[in-house]
Amino acid sequence: MTYDESQTRSPDLLAPLTPAPVSTVLRGDDAYERIRRDLLSCKLMPGSTVTESQLMAAYDIGKTSCRIALVRLVHEGFVRSLPRQGYRIAAITLKDVEEVFALRVQLEPLAARLACGRVDVELLRRLEAACRVPHPERALSAQIDVFLDANREFHLAIAAASGNERLHRTLASLLDEMSRLVALGFGVQGTKPEIKHDHNAMIDAFIAGDGRRAETIARRHIETFQSMTMEKVYASLSSAGASLPLYTVAELRR
Repeated sequence: MTYDESQTRSPDLLAPLTPAPVSTVLRGDDAYERIRRDLLSCKLMPGSTVTESQLMAAYDIGKTSCRIALVRLVHEGFVRSLPRQGYRIAAITLKDVEEVFALRVQLEPLAARLACGRVDVELLRRLEAACRVPHPERALSAQIDVFLDANREFHLAIAAASGNERLHRTLASLLDEMSRLVALGFGVQGTKPEIKHDHNAMIDAFIAGDGRRAETIARRHIETFQSMTMEKVYASLSSAGASLPLYTVAELRR
């Protein structure tokens, strides 16, 4: 008698897997990107609660697309499922600011040193210029969004040039969290972030081929921006009072 593996396996496992239609996946991905962007820019306020029906109406999406997006956002820790209540947007605490900057101040100077002699200086110049475009015709929140996009690409261009893919991925995740910190801190306080001259100083160090100087400037830049961000986030959290539950992203992942 020969062994027939199919006799010991569940019929469900034997059935061919039916992947979701491409159109469904694409709609879910689009919903995820749009909701995630509003999470990062604090258009969906940290600590607030939303329901599927509210998101479906606000983003003009179907239930399947909404759930695809929410599953990914829960996995990333940006929202938490509340049984029979909806979803809570991850709040921001001073601990979040401290942890994000503690990692950035270690990793970005390293990335700057490794990127020396490899980074595209002309690309950095264009991104630095984009950080400073005032856009007076736009609302402050839109101005902050433009700044955050250009600033993120500036720092990630350096990380990519380091040649270390894990370093690049880690910094990309940290800079996403930074977007929420800046949007909450500066947006709520009604001011736009300023980067002074550190970007240009880093570019000059790259042109000179001085990796150690680029590393030093990167560290100084992050420490300075940390002080500014801590002050703004503290003011925003204080003005919110007890209305914002202080869950960290890490706590929401539990």
